[in-house]
Amino acid sequence: MSSLDAFARAHLARLDEDSLRRRLAPTARGACATAQRAGRELISFSCNDYLGLANDPRVVAAAQEAAGRYGAGAGASRLVTGSHPPLHALEERLAAHKGVEAALVFGSGYLANLGIVPALAGPRDLILIDALAHSCLWAGARVSGAEVVRFRHNDVEDLRRLADDHRARHRHALILTERVFSMDGDRAPLDAILAIAEAYDAWTLVDDAHGLGVVEAGARAPLEMGTLSKTLGSYGGYLCASRAVIDLMVSRARSFVYTTGLPPASAAAALAALAIVEDEPERAVRPLTLARRFTARLGLPEAESPIVPVLVGEAEAALALSAALEARGFLVVAIRPPTVPAGTARLRVAFSAAHGEDQVDGLAEALGTLLRQGCP
Repeated sequence: MSSLDAFARAHLARLDEDSLRRRLAPTARGACATAQRAGRELISFSCNDYLGLANDPRVVAAAQEAAGRYGAGAGASRLVTGSHPPLHALEERLAAHKGVEAALVFGSGYLANLGIVPALAGPRDLILIDALAHSCLWAGARVSGAEVVRFRHNDVEDLRRLADDHRARHRHALILTERVFSMDGDRAPLDAILAIAEAYDAWTLVDDAHGLGVVEAGARAPLEMGTLSKTLGSYGGYLCASRAVIDLMVSRARSFVYTTGLPPASAAAALAALAIVEDEPERAVRPLTLARRFTARLGLPEAESPIVPVLVGEAEAALALSAALEARGFLVVAIRPPTVPAGTARLRVAFSAAHGEDQVDGLAEALGTLLRQGCP
């Protein structure tokens, strides 16, 4: 056995001991929030397709038409090969949707934050970041070389105190947060955060990956990024900002400059989905309505978004509860450290406009029964 394989096997053994090893499961997603896994049809509550647009015939047709017309891939970085027409149209529509001058599409949401933050901050600068911000925001902050200071989750007084303590010693400052937090489903107090940013001349970057199209009301930040892979049912990431900022990203965001452009089919699918979001606003109401139906039936705190965490505690217990639900026909994946803090393993229940009330009630009944029976 090579030393490399020995290292990998030893590390895997430790992950197994702590119930933290991840495994891939072949799964085919279908319409009406269904999924096929191991020969069984399940009702999936583990997907971020909040409006059910990934399987919408109009979105699928747009992807097929673009692939047939422009090919399967973009060919190279957009600075080398140019921007195919669906990408240009998508960026214009994203900018209009957010009410800003311009937008830039990246290969994924993770790549977006990995490029945006270092393009704006360096060793002489300060980054104030929510303690529960997504991994990609943390990755971008660390790559930047700036001083990185975390503030307590959604605690504006802690943010104000840290800004007061640190801001004067730095050239520029960024505040990083999320509109809807991906593992807890709660919302950032953006009005208060933006007021602090203005008082201390800081630039706020909001990750809107889980808010676009479902929880968008309220204040907008000068830097709004998100993904095309959740509400819009496609794949990719984006930044919406002023024209000057977007032009700077084209030259300075390394994860844009050195990455092949988004495939035409993905861009066209997202463009079609965004048109549906804007033309059919009644869709946006349904996921939160269903989430609140679920929390009411289980006596949980009222949902703030389509994401509802059911805290379990230890990773092994979360896995056991997930397996018990799968046996009853529901796909609700366990979320474990390091994605969430130690001792807070959970089921992350995600609601979609594609779910029926009977499916939501069925999950609530099954989960309630299992919890009353002491599982896990």
